[in-house]
Amino acid sequence: MSTQDLAGTVALVMGASAGIGAALAEALAARGAMLAIAARRRAPLDALAERLGPNVLPLTCDVADQAAVAAAVAATVARFGRLDHLINNAGVIQPIGHLHETDPAEWARCIQVNLTGAFFACHAALPHLLERGGTIVNVSSGAGHRPLEGWSAYCSSKAGMVMLTRALLLEYGERGIRAYGFSPGTVRTDMQVAVRAAGMNPVSQLPIEALIPPAAPAGVIAWLCTPEAADVPGGECSIRDDELRRRAGVEVTFVG
Repeated sequence: MSTQDLAGTVALVMGASAGIGAALAEALAARGAMLAIAARRRAPLDALAERLGPNVLPLTCDVADQAAVAAAVAATVARFGRLDHLINNAGVIQPIGHLHETDPAEWARCIQVNLTGAFFACHAALPHLLERGGTIVNVSSGAGHRPLEGWSAYCSSKAGMVMLTRALLLEYGERGIRAYGFSPGTVRTDMQVAVRAAGMNPVSQLPIEALIPPAAPAGVIAWLCTPEAADVPGGECSIRDDELRRRAGVEVTFVG
């Protein structure tokens, strides 16, 4: 990708150490964006930053910790002088199991990471995004719209993210903030290891060839941050949207 349509802008990617987040960092850098990449594990971030160049800032951050998230946003602005795009990609799938057999602390941790962590990031980033207008992409899921056996925590967290995105649009849509809840589909990431091991619902039975590569959703998310996507209505959108993929220049084959 040779386009530089994000040149001069700054993006903060939460959950950037692997999977969609790492692929997204590459896609944003290819479009010319300056980047802060955040995750709990520092070593993969350092390796990614070394590969992508000097305009990438690796940040150790647990999104469940409000102070750590606020510090990550502050470090981003201190390094680059601005913030234009926030991508809330950090997430966990565990605990997987029937609700009455689930550890309440693990259940609460899933909500804290997947939903409250996204709120922490929005809360810290919005004062900076509002200076020029900006983009927030919450990595959503079809699980936020329908229950799946064994995934009560994950489904609840993603349903909450749907409403968080709607609240962002209601409160900030007319103030220059574009907010999207993007469902990436069933992606070939480390999360799928836990899903397949649990064997709890039909998602765990999907053949390997049905799992799409992380570069596909990453490409769409990066495009959503560009001026070209300014006419795309905020709210929920999906990798399954043929027109969205066409405009983003992303090709993917779905199996089943």
